[in-house]
Amino acid sequence: MFGRSIEYKTAEQMRYMVDAGRVTSEALDAAVAGAVAGATTSDLNEAAAAVLKRAGATSNFLGYYGFPATICTSVNEQVVHGIPGGYTLEDGDVVSIDGGAIVNGWHGDSARTVIVGTEDPADVELSEVTRASLWHGIAALAQASRVGEIGGAIDDYVHEAGNKFGILAEYVGHGIGSQMHQAPDVVNFRSRNLGPKVKPGMCLAIEPMLVRGGTETKVLDDDWTVVTSDGARAAHWEHSVAVHRDGIWVLTAPDGGAAELAPLGITPQPIA
Repeated sequence: MFGRSIEYKTAEQMRYMVDAGRVTSEALDAAVAGAVAGATTSDLNEAAAAVLKRAGATSNFLGYYGFPATICTSVNEQVVHGIPGGYTLEDGDVVSIDGGAIVNGWHGDSARTVIVGTEDPADVELSEVTRASLWHGIAALAQASRVGEIGGAIDDYVHEAGNKFGILAEYVGHGIGSQMHQAPDVVNFRSRNLGPKVKPGMCLAIEPMLVRGGTETKVLDDDWTVVTSDGARAAHWEHSVAVHRDGIWVLTAPDGGAAELAPLGITPQPIA
């Protein structure tokens, strides 16, 4: 999917990525806070863009292969790459917000799913299983020998959670660093091909996407927005994670992932 050469970062470069991850997280905070009934998806985009501007950061989405916005806003059956615009959010909508920042030439990338107003329990479960599967994948990375073990952990968790939801196989995570999308691919399912060895200096964007129905998708006429073919709702959660000599650090989580990883027996380590 991306170039095959893996970029291994120095500690100094990964510390720049901590800064990019922090700004990315703050931009998503603003967009999520604005996801209320009556707001437009363009409003969410403007909220995220304002955070980047104040931080002196650049959006890595805006202009990427012509993408016209700072963030992606994917609503209900839209899985990923939804373009912000005039759509007005309604009570009960499921919105996946994906965004990133460039600081000093280094990238952050993260996504969250939010439910607007009244929550359908099935949507809550969809989002929570997706979010938890992400953290199980991150925890697996902390002890993994091969990148493919991340997808195995995500797949196992989704099945253990009741196997109610489909895991999209067409869209996967990726390496991240001096570019937003780099090698290696990070799949969200168990595969015989375990991929490259996990080594210090490797930074990965892990991003499971789950759906309430079938896993077949299509791209709308805007050439960006990916939707489920059966109209089923989707959720998307993502974090960028650094592997360094002392362990892992979740670049797009303010605490490096400490709170979410503690129940999974993992203690993230700051990049020295």
